[in-house]
Amino acid sequence: MDIAEETNKADIENMDSIEATRQYLKSSLEISAAIASALDDSGSRLKILTQKCQFLEASLRPISAENLSCLDIGSRINGVLCSAAAVLKVFDAIHPLENSLLTDPSSDLCTYISDTKKLEEALKLLTDNCMLAEGWLQEIFELLQDKAVISNEICLLNVKKSLRILQELQAMEEGARLNGGLLSTAFDKLEIEFKRLLIANSVPLPLSPLTSSINQQATIPALPDSLTGKLQAIIERLQANGRLDKCKSIYVEVRGMNARRSLQALDLSYLEIPRAKFEDIHSIESYIEQWGRHLTLVANHLLEMECRFSSKIFEKIGAEAWKGCFAKIAIKSKIVSFLQFGINVTGSKTDPIKLLKLLEIFSVLNDLRLKFNQLFSGDACEEIRNVTKDLIRRVINGACEIFWQLPAQVKLQRPSSPPSDGSVPRLVSFVTDYCNELLGDTYRPLLTQVLEIHLSWRNEAYEESIIFTQVFSIVKEIAVNLDSWSKSYEDITLSYLFMMNNHCHLHNLRDTMLGNMMGDSWLKAHEQYKDYYAALYLKDTWGKLLPILNKKDLLSVSVSSSDTPKRLNAFNVAFDEMCKRQSSWVISDETLREKLRKQIVEGIVPSYRSFMKNYSLTMENDEKAVKSIKYTEPNLEKMLWSLFELKMSKYGSMKQVQFISKIKKMSAQLFTLATTV
Repeated sequence: MDIAEETNKADIENMDSIEATRQYLKSSLEISAAIASALDDSGSRLKILTQKCQFLEASLRPISAENLSCLDIGSRINGVLCSAAAVLKVFDAIHPLENSLLTDPSSDLCTYISDTKKLEEALKLLTDNCMLAEGWLQEIFELLQDKAVISNEICLLNVKKSLRILQELQAMEEGARLNGGLLSTAFDKLEIEFKRLLIANSVPLPLSPLTSSINQQATIPALPDSLTGKLQAIIERLQANGRLDKCKSIYVEVRGMNARRSLQALDLSYLEIPRAKFEDIHSIESYIEQWGRHLTLVANHLLEMECRFSSKIFEKIGAEAWKGCFAKIAIKSKIVSFLQFGINVTGSKTDPIKLLKLLEIFSVLNDLRLKFNQLFSGDACEEIRNVTKDLIRRVINGACEIFWQLPAQVKLQRPSSPPSDGSVPRLVSFVTDYCNELLGDTYRPLLTQVLEIHLSWRNEAYEESIIFTQVFSIVKEIAVNLDSWSKSYEDITLSYLFMMNNHCHLHNLRDTMLGNMMGDSWLKAHEQYKDYYAALYLKDTWGKLLPILNKKDLLSVSVSSSDTPKRLNAFNVAFDEMCKRQSSWVISDETLREKLRKQIVEGIVPSYRSFMKNYSLTMENDEKAVKSIKYTEPNLEKMLWSLFELKMSKYGSMKQVQFISKIKKMSAQLFTLATTV
C-alpha cells in the first residue's frame, strides 16, 4: 500500500471517529434535555406524593381515636400510620440522591452505580411500605364497613380515600420506575456510558492477507481489568432492572461494527458473487484459496477475540448471555457468508478440478474443526453449526461422487478424435498430471480422510488400496482410449507416431507418484512400446526413401548415367511429399524428438551424400543436370532437423505458460462435458 492509500485510509478512520463522537454528543444533549424535563416532573411528583401522604396520616388519626367497642382495630390503624410514616422517610432519603444521579457517570462511575443501587433499594422499600399500608387499610375498611357500631360515616369515607391515595402512590411510583422517573433516567445514562466505554476501547483488529501466513499473526489485544470491572458493574445494575436485553443489543452493535471495520482490510467482494456464476468451477477457482486464507484468519483471530471479550464481559451473567452476543457478532463478521460461499462451490457442475477444490475446502474446515467447536458451542450458535455441517456434508459427498466417476469419465472420451498432429492428447496429459496430484502428499491424505468419513456414513470399512485401485482403473481406461484412437488415423504412419508419443509420455512418468504406483515393469513396457513404434515409423517412412537412392545397399550408389537424374528426381518428389505430409506432425518429448531426428539424419544424409558425390562425377559435364540439383547436403540436413517442432515457439515464455494452462483447463472441461452426456 502506498502513502496516498495509507493517508486515505487514516482519513476514513478519523472521519468514522468524528462521526461517532458527534452522534454521542447529540445523544447526550437529547438525554440532558429529557433529564431536565424528568426532574421537573419528578419534583412535582414528589410534592404530590408528600401532600397525599400527609393527608393520609391526618385522615387516619381521627379513626384511631374512635372508640370501637366491638372490635379492637387500634393496633391495625397504628400499623397503617407506621407504614405511612416510613413512606415519608423514604421520600426524604431519595432527595439527596437526585443531584448525584443527574451527573455524568463517566466522572465517577463507581459512585454513580452505588447511588443507583441506593435509589433502587429506597424505591423497593417505598413500594413495600405502600403495599403493607394498603393491606392494613383494606382490612380496616372491610371491618368498618361490616360493623354497625360506626356511626360516623366520615371515618369510613376517610379510610376509603386513604386506601385510594396509597393505591395511586404505588401506581405512580411504579410508573415512575418504568416510564421516565429518576431511576429510569439513571439507567439511560448507564446505557450511554456502557456504549461510550465500548466505543472508546474498540479498535479494529489489524487484519491483512499477510496476517494469515505462518510467521505473521494478528495480535489480539487484551481487555484491561479496569474496563472489564466497569462494564460488568453496569451490566449487573441493568440486568437487575430488566434492561439486560438493551445492554446486549448495545454490545452487539458496537462490537459488530468494530468487526466489520476489521474486515475492511480484506477484499471479500468474492463472497457476494451471484450463485449462478458458480456453475463453472473455473470461473471461481482462483477465489477458493483466498477464501481459505480469509476464513482461517477470521476464525483464529477476529472471532477468537470477540469470543474472548464476550465471555469476559458477560461472565457473571452466564454463558447463555455471552454466547448469544457472540453468535450475533459472528454473523456480522460474515461467518455465514463464508460458509455459504463453500456451499455454492459444492453446487457447481461436476469437474475433476472441482474434486481438488473440494479437498482444499475440506482441508480448511478440518484444520478449523477444533476452533469451530470451541467458538460455536451452545444453542445461540445453532444456525452457524447447522450451516457448517451442511457444508461439510456437501463437500464430502461431492468429492466422493467425482472420485468414483473418474474412470467412467475417461471412458466417455473414447468416441472423440485424437490430435491431427499425432501428439499426446490433452486428455492424456491432463489425466496423468491429475493422478499425480491425487497421489501426492497434498491431496492423498485429504482424499483418504474424505473417503473414510463417507464410507463410515454408509457403515462400510475403508481399505488402503481404494485410491490406488481407482487410479489404476483410470490409467487402464486411458490405455484403451489410446488403442482406440490410434485406429482412427487414415495414415498408418501417423498412428505409429501417435503411439510412440503416448508411450513415451507414459514412460516419462518414472519418478512420479503415478509412475511409482504403476511400477517398473509397467514403465519398461511403455519404453519398449515406444521403441517398437519408433522403428515402425522409421521403416514405413524414411526407410522407403533409401531404395530410391540405392537399390542395392544404403552406403554406395552404382547406377547408369541415364538413370541417375531420374533417381534424383524421384527422391526429390518423395522427399518433398514426405516433408509436406509430416510438416504438421509433432513429437512432444524433446529427447525423443532429438533422437528420432538424429536417426533420420544418420539414415538419409550419408546415403544422399554418397549419391550426390556419384551424381556429380557422372553428370559433371551436364550443366543442365547440375543446375537441377534441388537440395544440397546441408539444406537437406537442415530440413530434417526442423521436423516435428512444437508449434508454440511464437508464444513468449509467459504466453506459453498461459497457453499450457488454457490447454489443461480445456482438458478438464472435457470431463464436465462427459458427465453431462
